Amino acid sequence: MENSGQGGSGSGGADHQAGQPGDPKEPGTPDRGPRRPRESGGGILMGRPFGVPVYVAPSWFLVAALITWVFGGQLDRVLPELGRARYLVSLFFAVAFYASVLVHELAHTVAALRFRLPVRRIQLQFFGGVSEIEKESETPGREFVLAFVGPLLSLVLAGVFWLGMQAVEPDTVPGVLLAGLMVSNLLVAAFNLLPGLPLDGGRMLRAVVWKITGRPMAGTVAAAWVGRALAVSVLVGLPLLTQAYRADSFGSVDSLTDALLAAILAAIIWTGAGNSLRMARLRERLPGLRARTLTRRAVPVAPTTPLSEALRRANEEGARALVVVDAAGVPTALVRESAIVGIPVHRRPWVEVGTLAQELKDGMRVSAELSGEDLLEVLRLTPATEYLVVEETGEVYGVLSTTDVERAFVAAMARTPAP
Repeated sequence: MENSGQGGSGSGGADHQAGQPGDPKEPGTPDRGPRRPRESGGGILMGRPFGVPVYVAPSWFLVAALITWVFGGQLDRVLPELGRARYLVSLFFAVAFYASVLVHELAHTVAALRFRLPVRRIQLQFFGGVSEIEKESETPGREFVLAFVGPLLSLVLAGVFWLGMQAVEPDTVPGVLLAGLMVSNLLVAAFNLLPGLPLDGGRMLRAVVWKITGRPMAGTVAAAWVGRALAVSVLVGLPLLTQAYRADSFGSVDSLTDALLAAILAAIIWTGAGNSLRMARLRERLPGLRARTLTRRAVPVAPTTPLSEALRRANEEGARALVVVDAAGVPTALVRESAIVGIPVHRRPWVEVGTLAQELKDGMRVSAELSGEDLLEVLRLTPATEYLVVEETGEVYGVLSTTDVERAFVAAMARTPAP
């Protein structure tokens, strides 16, 4: 399963544009907007294949223990001579199975990197894994390929394990392990090919509808609602299907386990479909997140200018930001709003703005024409509190504060209807 998430905190855009040019608010006034949340790895870091961090969520240990217990019971029936050693074999199976899931997710990751789509991380969790791809595919063809490579690799692994079975005796530890891994990879491929979001098959369906209609949103809506129908089918159909194979065990522990498993799977699919739909609707609003409209008007000041004098000039011109320039008028640094707030009013005449400035580095110059996901990606690649916004000609347009972007981001989420 792969998941496309929005860069930054996973949402964006707004009609509440705090800090537009001409806003009379003084640059040193405290801003109470939401702060950027720290991104959590989501578990134990296991490595960085292809430069992408792979995390194991704490829930994995629970499912690993469950697999060890269940598979150990099956081994006891097939290879009773193993005794308690069967649980060591079962634990090896659990680790090998999730290694197969990792290969599935790495297929998505490699395809995404080939298409120049940034991948934030891979996470192995309770029900498989997730590749967090930060941007949408640009074409339906790429979307289809990106979704299909995961199940394809699972099918290839199933074939490899089947070939391995031909070289060993069936009633041995290697034979049972290879058979279990073959079947589990077939199940992973089949489950992910089901045509509903958030599964890979749902993304493939989305790509097909997108290609036919020419509208990615139409594909998302169709695949999300098919995903919800699939969730209901799993909730009702899975217990009935397993009950057909155990007609004499109605109401047993096995039946309750099947019903619980079906409920968990259905909830995951239903929630994932809804989240996919919400994110798609949110992306429709992202073009309204424009650097030009969010930029604060700025005044140029020399680094030795007293803070009080710089703020006076800004107030006179209706500006909300200060840009430090050299003798030739070239911007060299941005005065940090948080630093201004920390200086008491009575000390501002004796504090030079250069001591409160952050030197302009690569990535801190932002085009005024950027908007939507492109703007968010630029800000994500170079974390800072303020950015210098420039025209295509190189002329300074103003200063963009991440606080204003975040506030616009949250407002867009609030305006996005629940799916």
